[in-house]
Formats: sequence, C-alpha cells, structure tokens
Amino acid sequence: MGSRMGYDFAMPISSNSPDAHDERWARELICSRTGVTAPLDELTNLSPAGDPWLVTYDLDESRGPVFRQRLQERPWSLWRYRELLPIADYEARVDLGEGATPLVPLRRPSEVLADTGCQVYVKEEGSNPTGSFKDRGLTMAINRARELGVRGVQLATAGNAGLATAAYATASGICCRVAMPDDAPTVIRNRTAAYGAQVLTSPGTLVDAAARLQEFDDGFFTVSTFREPYRVEGKKTMGLEIAEQLGWTAPDWIVYPTGGGTGIVAMHKAFDELRRLGIVKDPSPRFVVVQMEGCAPIVNAFNEGLDEAPPWQNAHTSAWGLRVPRSLADFVMLKILRETNGDAVAIPEEELDGTRARLARDEGLLFGAEGAAALLAVEELARRGRIERGHRVVVFQTGHPANYGLA
Repeated sequence: MGSRMGYDFAMPISSNSPDAHDERWARELICSRTGVTAPLDELTNLSPAGDPWLVTYDLDESRGPVFRQRLQERPWSLWRYRELLPIADYEARVDLGEGATPLVPLRRPSEVLADTGCQVYVKEEGSNPTGSFKDRGLTMAINRARELGVRGVQLATAGNAGLATAAYATASGICCRVAMPDDAPTVIRNRTAAYGAQVLTSPGTLVDAAARLQEFDDGFFTVSTFREPYRVEGKKTMGLEIAEQLGWTAPDWIVYPTGGGTGIVAMHKAFDELRRLGIVKDPSPRFVVVQMEGCAPIVNAFNEGLDEAPPWQNAHTSAWGLRVPRSLADFVMLKILRETNGDAVAIPEEELDGTRARLARDEGLLFGAEGAAALLAVEELARRGRIERGHRVVVFQTGHPANYGLA
C-alpha cells in the first residue's frame, strides 16, 4: 500500500513501551491524500487539502497475541475491538448494542453461483439497533464528538444515516439536524424525527440536501460521510468481524453496495491493521464496488481507468443508499480496487425486486435494494469468470428493508 493511502504510517512500538493494557493504540490523524498529520483529539472535519482524515495506530506483531487473548474474554460486540478504535474513554461510551452481526451462508444459491461452486456469505447488517450498518460509523463519530465537546451534530443523508445519527445523538445528549432529499422514504423521515432530530428536506439529491445545512451557523459539527475522521473507524469493525468469523482469515472477495464508500475504505484498513498485528496472514480481500446503472460514478471511473470519479449527473435509483453522485474518497476507493485486483459493477434497476423476492422465498432472508444489488453483482462476476470454484465471497446486506417501508 502506498503512503498516500494514509493508514500505513503506523509506527512500531519500542521495546520499553507500556503494556497494551495501559496504552491507547490510536495515535494521530493523517490526510488520505497528502500524508499531513494532525492531533487525534482536536475537533476537525477535512484535512487542509480538503480530503478525508484517517486514524493511525501504533501496531506491530508483538501486540497481536495480546489483542487476541483479550478478545477471548469479551462479549461479542463492536466494542470488543476497542484497541483498534479511537475512543478515549471506553467506560463512558454510548452503546446501543451496535455491531456483532451474523455472517450467514447462502443455502440455495442461484444456478450461476451453484455452477461456480463458490461459497457466498451474507453479512446481515439489518440487525443493528436502527436497522442498518450506518450505526457502526455513527456511534463512533458521535461518541468522539461528545468526547471532544460538541453540542450538536448535523449531516445530509439519503436515508439510514439520518436514523443512526439521530438515535446516537439523542442517546449522547447532543442536538441533531438531518437534511434529506424530499423524496426520501416517509418511514425514514418520520423515524428520524421521532428520535428528536430536526429534519430538513429539499428537492434533488444528497448534494442538494447538503446545501440546506449551510443555512445555519450555530456550530453544529458535520458528521457526513468522510467529512470527519471517525465514521471510517466504526465501519472498520465490519472487516474485523468478518476476519474473526472466518477464523482469522480473509475472504477472497468482499462485495459492497457503495454510496459514499466508507465501508470499502474502512474494511481495507481493517485487514491492513490485522496483518500488521500478525493476526491475519492472507492478502487483502478483493473489493467490489456495487452501484446502480442510474448512479454509478465509481464504476464508470474504474472502467475508464480514472483516478477520480466525476460527479454523476441526474442520479436516479430506488436503492436510496446508492443514490450518491459523488464521494470525497473516490480516489482512495479506486486505488483500493486496483491494488486488490477488485472490480466494480453497475446493476440494472429492474432486477432488484425479483432478486429480493427470490431471497425471501429461498433463503428466508429479507434483503433491501442495496443488498439485492450486491448479490446480483456476485452473480455477474461469476458469469464473467472472476469468481471461481472454491472462492469465499462476503456480500453485504446493509439494512433492513422495513426502514424503507419495503418489508
């Protein structure tokens, strides 16, 4: 991994360092593009270059056995990995029971997957407290905002992130403001308001909704995707859990429905850190970005060999979490896809409903549109010959369809 990725600046521990029981492993922030650093415990949004910050840790193989031993004594929870999280005061954290989601093998795969002979696992994120994987990132962002003295948080969202932000802000005693496109599902808007958030709406996409936040000048801290350093660290626990659930090995593929792309960056970071600790010996999984044909900026940039993704014009899709015209971390994701020999797939809208129905009928699993798109991408990669016999594939079901009124 090149130094411009940011997170391979971890420093080895000196032989006279304090024991891991007495030391916080998180060290500092580093710009994902330039390598410029900043203190871990100073409130900040983007780096001076206007790019996302990432958290670095003091890691080497001497800490791996300590970390694994301590995991044996801890409950199955996102917070079991606290040495690899940026939280300053573990005992004072706000915890709603996020993380620790199941990894479910598909029992009746489609014909193309059965013919391939690969093993497909579903990482079922709908069991999180507010029904989606967004809880992982937002618990970390808001816990850190609370630790750093923030009185209010805000973000623009296409849906599930608003629910998570409102829930964790309320639990933390912090005010919350959420901006959404005005055609966001009514269920999402109502649930977000029920948690006590101020909900703003506007015509257009996520980018248009974000403009509403500029109307305010009251010091609320922005926790939108990649606009603060800590959502990545919460999402990183998806990769840590997968590795542990697979016996501290890496799958061959991680197939991920991608809007802003926090999970791609986060899970790649997770496996990198586990290798530094000597816990996982395998190469990184191959990552796959999954988007919709009506909004596929990363897919197009990958296929065209670009290092950055131009904003998508006239974004449209019923998969709300994938209607994201631009990501601040486009250059990081594209580099990860190429360095891991990954891929990027755009899915046609008309295939979603049939796939959701088949999964409910054949597997007993309720998939949202985003999860259905991810499974369709696995089938497409199998048809192309990229996924082969014996490969282990993890596909993300990112949120419960009831959040969108679909279940």
